[in-house]
Amino acid sequence: MTRTSSWIALRNPTFGKLWFATVVSGICVSAHEMAAIWVINSISTAGSHSTMLLSLMSTAATLPFFLFILPAGALADMMDRKKMLYVAYIWLAVCAGGLAILGWLNLLTPYLILGSIFLIGTGFAFNAPVFSAVVPEIVSNEELPSASTLSGLQLNISGIIGPALGGLLLVFVGANTVFALNALCLLAVLVSIAPWKPKISKLPLESFFESVISAIRYVRYSHGIRIILIRNAIFSFFIAIIPALLPVVGLKELHVSPSNLGLLFASMGIGSVLAAVLILPWVRARFSPDTLTRLAALLSSIVYVLMALIREAPVFLLVAALVGVVWTVSASELWVAAQRAMPGWARGRMNATVIMVSQGAMALGGILWGTIAETAGVNTALIVAAILVLAVLTLTHLLRHPWSIDFTMTANLDSVPVAVMNIGHKLLYRPQPKDGTVLVTIEFQLDRSRGSKFVDLMHEVRLIHLRNGAYSWQLFEDPSRLNTFRIEMMVPSWTQYMLQQERMTKADGEVIGQAESLHVGPNPPEVRTYLAVNKELLSHKHRDAERFAEPTPRKEAAYGTG
Repeated sequence: MTRTSSWIALRNPTFGKLWFATVVSGICVSAHEMAAIWVINSISTAGSHSTMLLSLMSTAATLPFFLFILPAGALADMMDRKKMLYVAYIWLAVCAGGLAILGWLNLLTPYLILGSIFLIGTGFAFNAPVFSAVVPEIVSNEELPSASTLSGLQLNISGIIGPALGGLLLVFVGANTVFALNALCLLAVLVSIAPWKPKISKLPLESFFESVISAIRYVRYSHGIRIILIRNAIFSFFIAIIPALLPVVGLKELHVSPSNLGLLFASMGIGSVLAAVLILPWVRARFSPDTLTRLAALLSSIVYVLMALIREAPVFLLVAALVGVVWTVSASELWVAAQRAMPGWARGRMNATVIMVSQGAMALGGILWGTIAETAGVNTALIVAAILVLAVLTLTHLLRHPWSIDFTMTANLDSVPVAVMNIGHKLLYRPQPKDGTVLVTIEFQLDRSRGSKFVDLMHEVRLIHLRNGAYSWQLFEDPSRLNTFRIEMMVPSWTQYMLQQERMTKADGEVIGQAESLHVGPNPPEVRTYLAVNKELLSHKHRDAERFAEPTPRKEAAYGTG
């Protein structure tokens, strides 16, 4: 297999087992959804009542993502990810199996089914960020594009086979057996990840609140992550016109029967499969990720125009297949870029943030395109979308691609604990995890002739410290001593200070090493660490004399290692 082959990730035995298990599980989940639709429709009393309940199924499935995706991302970076996957899939299996038992006991009602859909959606909301974070840990960087393609391929295979299988099983074995089969398939995923041994941090864990704040801080001070979020938001906003208007075009413009409407989505799935298997390996070998996504966006504008003009159903199936190609190529490249732009310690939270932003942009886009279609017509909405896509492509080209994702091709975010400026200092006692605030000062001397490079490097060092844990960072110049500067940064707690050192990546270490090389003093830069005692000074209930007792000396520790 070549380096750009869509199947190269399957040579990784752990990923291969996981992928085949998720394909089977995804097919069963799609069959489960089909069976749930049939049961709700069959046990509802009135036609209008049935329509309302069916429409609420989508809401029940997606609402948990808006409610729980960010907390789930925080937990994914706080907990053992393998254990979290176990909990999520066991939860999903229990929900599916419970629905089967209620069905066999003839206790099912439409509202019980909606409740189970919400609970299953909750399981997938907690599973999504941790699963996205686990895949880059299992595969190598070379295998990551293939893993992304195969993950999308899994969804399309499930979307094509699952509903058809569900329909057949409904006829021969009934809905309850479909629910029970889904529970078994979900448990099979646990077997596939059993051999995997995740890397566990030996440092103290952040609290839930600290974990969320760290995610916000990282997004604020990471230019690369902001680019990823912007690109995903733009893509989701425009691609939202497909799920919003494709059914409308099929039913209102092409006048296909509701049963044949599935052919349009099946064509999309076939296009996605062809893109994953045949197109992506070829184009990845010839174009950069940014060029590839821009070409896909250009093709999407052409697709929107074709959707507005073509009214022959057989030809429109080809257009639907092109939609699948566009969606798969863009989504796959953006996902790979996102994983490469995320450090391992924040991958769960960052994936949750990307999902949240994408879902929000898609919801906003769906509302906008639906409103335009209702007021000005479907064709107008499609043409407007095509024009806006071209306008965004033209504007970003004139601005020299400010949101290019090509930087992720060389990103090196493997966490390698580093000692800032490699300075050692003595700690007389080991602080407790919650002790803090921590103040770190670094004093050094600089050759003025290298001032321009110094300013650029200090800008990068500031961002490194802020996104990895510091909440304050300042640079001072001593007016009484020539060429003497002092960095002061503050970290919320000793735990955060220790985590800050672990979060340093190879790229961060290279920048800090360059900054260290600018020091020209006869002695190494002076590094000091201070712990705030405001809690003791302000507390009227507890005054621990031992806190200020003479500590027992301990051996010298390298800066940043405690």
